[in-house]
Amino acid sequence: MKLNDLQPAKGSRKKRTRIGRGPGSGRGKTSGRGTKGQKSISGYSRKLGFEGGQMPLVRRVPKRGFTNIFRREYSEVNIDKLSRIKKKTIKVEDLVEKGIVKKKNQPVKILGRGKITTPKTVYAHKFSKSAQEKIEKAGGKVVLIGSE
Repeated sequence: MKLNDLQPAKGSRKKRTRIGRGPGSGRGKTSGRGTKGQKSISGYSRKLGFEGGQMPLVRRVPKRGFTNIFRREYSEVNIDKLSRIKKKTIKVEDLVEKGIVKKKNQPVKILGRGKITTPKTVYAHKFSKSAQEKIEKAGGKVVLIGSE
């Protein structure tokens, strides 16, 4: 084998079909588009979801429910994750620093899954009833950030 003998495997390279180049090409005259109709015309592009004039699925299916555009999303943190932090006072910055909360600007809600044994002062925007009870039972304190 020599460098000048190298060539691609047989059948791996294929010439592209040249459309509209006479009857001998097999793709001449109408260029494989058939005769007449909206799809045969140059510049045709079908709209997304278009079903040939039939009522599109998006419009056939009934719409239900309601999306509240003013809803407030919270980063949820369970008590079992709070017990990992060794500090006596836990603030939102500490949760972000430890990687428990990903989004800094999102308000935090403390939920009640898990156990807490050491007394801690926890700062958050919201607390579930069970979380509040568990923190206070352990001798800790719950501090609400901002007025709801």
